[in-house]
Amino acid sequence: MPGGDAREAAKTVTGSFEDFPFLAELPARGPGADMIGRTAGMLVDLYARVEPSGWRFGDRPGRDTRRARSWLGEDLDALEEFTQGYEGPLKVQAVGPWTLAAALEMRNGEAALSDPGACRDLAGSLAEGVRLHLEEVRRRVPGARPVLQLDEPSLTAVLRGQVKTASGYRTHRAVDRQVVEATLREVVAVHADGPVVVHSCAPDVPFALLRRAGAAAVSFDFSLLTERDDEAIGEAVEGGTRLFAGIVPGTDGPLSDPAGSVMGVRTLWRRLGLRPGLLAETVTLTPTCGLAGASPDYARRALAHCVRAARSLADNPE
Repeated sequence: MPGGDAREAAKTVTGSFEDFPFLAELPARGPGADMIGRTAGMLVDLYARVEPSGWRFGDRPGRDTRRARSWLGEDLDALEEFTQGYEGPLKVQAVGPWTLAAALEMRNGEAALSDPGACRDLAGSLAEGVRLHLEEVRRRVPGARPVLQLDEPSLTAVLRGQVKTASGYRTHRAVDRQVVEATLREVVAVHADGPVVVHSCAPDVPFALLRRAGAAAVSFDFSLLTERDDEAIGEAVEGGTRLFAGIVPGTDGPLSDPAGSVMGVRTLWRRLGLRPGLLAETVTLTPTCGLAGASPDYARRALAHCVRAARSLADNPE
């Protein structure tokens, strides 16, 4: 979400989504509030600090780790305030293990992705940190049923060997798909008693791999789909996987009428030959990605637009 006021963000989120609020991230506050820094602050027995090139592992928790944890605590305080008595699903999120490995640097300046051992250690630390985070959310909002979102925008690049080295002249080799899947499964398994959504706003989301790794839902930018994705999406839906379809732009711009926003979703459904009544049960409508780059007014309108579009889809699935 845009801005730096945790209470205002929590108020907007809980007011917009009465039956599916989420813990907002506010990266405009600076390092430690960004998605990488926030998740780095959740890690257990691993620490990171800000360098000119980005986040890099350190020997001990420093100022940047403390700041990340402080802001997360502030966000949880605000969410707790506006969810008194709430019962129902509540989304929280963290960066997934592969995007984190592509972003966090080791002491030599190369991404953790370059070292299989570092990737394993990072995944284990992340899994434990996420487990503790979910415990904290349940303690603060006792009626909540947490939905965990793992943000993996770099996943396709990791699978294709497209993540650049520190020099920028080469790329790290592609990671074996079985290793990617097993690592994701390890982190997903931490939330065994609740659903896990994996989000990627990149093209060519690996739907089948994410399903095998245990994801209950896949979140994606709907505008990036091509007919090449039809088979994978059809198999996902038939296998019980939910779709979080990003249909509302994440930055300021005109918003079409809600019925027009979901036209593409209906077209896809007809093309796949799926039962219309399954639409409202399977599809959750979202912004294409985060709203941190939007104005506060647009962010509020975008969230409200998602709600209206979802109602349109539910009322008129055909």
